[in-house]
Amino acid sequence: MGLMDFVKKQFIDILEWTESGDGTLAWRYPMAGNEIQYGGSLTVRESQVAVFVNEGKIADVFAPGRYTLNTNTLPVLTYLQHWDKLFQSPFKSDVYFFSTRQQVDQRWGTTQPVTIRDKDFGAVRLRAFGNYSYRIADARVFYTEISGTRDRYTLADLDGQLRALMLQHISDAVAASGIAFLDLAANQVEFATQLQLAAAPAFEKFGLKLESVTVQNLSLPEDLQKILDQKIGMGMVGSDMGKFMQYQTAQSMPKFAEGAGQGGIVGDAMGLGAGVALGQVMAQQLSQGLQGAAAAASVKPDEVMATIEKLGELKAKGLLTADEFDAKKAELLKKLV
Repeated sequence: MGLMDFVKKQFIDILEWTESGDGTLAWRYPMAGNEIQYGGSLTVRESQVAVFVNEGKIADVFAPGRYTLNTNTLPVLTYLQHWDKLFQSPFKSDVYFFSTRQQVDQRWGTTQPVTIRDKDFGAVRLRAFGNYSYRIADARVFYTEISGTRDRYTLADLDGQLRALMLQHISDAVAASGIAFLDLAANQVEFATQLQLAAAPAFEKFGLKLESVTVQNLSLPEDLQKILDQKIGMGMVGSDMGKFMQYQTAQSMPKFAEGAGQGGIVGDAMGLGAGVALGQVMAQQLSQGLQGAAAAASVKPDEVMATIEKLGELKAKGLLTADEFDAKKAELLKKLV
């Protein structure tokens, strides 16, 4: 290798970066002890910015375009160095390229249920997952806060931190919306909007812009899902409590049959609410049957007493209240008069 060839290798006259598709967000041009040639060329492509760092300080930030490196394009750097010879000698500086294109299809999701405060149900635990996208909006901030002097900084290096930011602001999103959780669950677009608004300021502190958020799924805990199903059922029957009791009884019948087959433990199989509803329906049916019989013929005393005994058994099992039992008993005794 001749002396001139060796000397030429000490100066860099073309600075550029082409992304390789490996998820790189920031890349330092490999100087390897070389210096940048005065009058050299800097090419910054669309979806990129370039940052010159001199003596540990950011000197200039270049937007997309092609630049000839001289005192006109690097005035701040010239001031920092105080170079003589009109800045016509080679100089050494670190050059970083940043990808400013939108980073799409980034995943977020709850690894464990997240507890939120809801105006209808108080504390609610939920699971959620979806996608988000972001871009580098301020290369200066991203360099000083995140990437620093590393040769390469990638999506994978930042992924865990950004996922945590998204999850951290789920509760804030629900609180800021002022919308009941059940309504948010039915409108995932609104939930995504609120989540983006809540998380965006945290992204800005890293020099990033949160471009979009999508919510693909909101999973309710089992007990809350039961409440939601009940609310839907009540919506179907309206304000008619008689119909609601029939709805509750119909919901409880499969468990009632199962409980009867396992020893007749009705209260455990159906739950107290369903059991009371069933008892009220049974008492109503008994009463209606007696009224029909009275219209056709006189009621026999032994039939009345048998019915009262059946009602007493329902009361003993907790399926009828004392007031309900007394009212039915008085009604039946009138039949004997």
